[in-house]
Amino acid sequence: MEGTELVAFNIIASVGTARSSYIAAIDEAAAGNFEEAEKLIKEGQEAFNGGHGAHQELLVKMANGETVTMTLLLTHAEDQLMSAESFGILAEKFLAVYKKING
Repeated sequence: MEGTELVAFNIIASVGTARSSYIAAIDEAAAGNFEEAEKLIKEGQEAFNGGHGAHQELLVKMANGETVTMTLLLTHAEDQLMSAESFGILAEKFLAVYKKING
């Protein structure tokens, strides 16, 4: 498998895990389990950082003049990265709102 494909799969796997953690965090916050929600957000951030690091590898390659071919798989990885980032932001916001509502 080509290097770029491996990086794309790494991004997809990492940020998929992150997004799942963020969604679980929102569910826990809705149930009033704030400590668990915070733990899940932290786990999500750690997984997201793995995907973001893999993404940075590609940016460094491009900065060094190497060709990075944009494929459907890499486009999907980019889409998943942005989606997970949005879920992370929303999870933090939902946690704050649920804390405020529940005192």
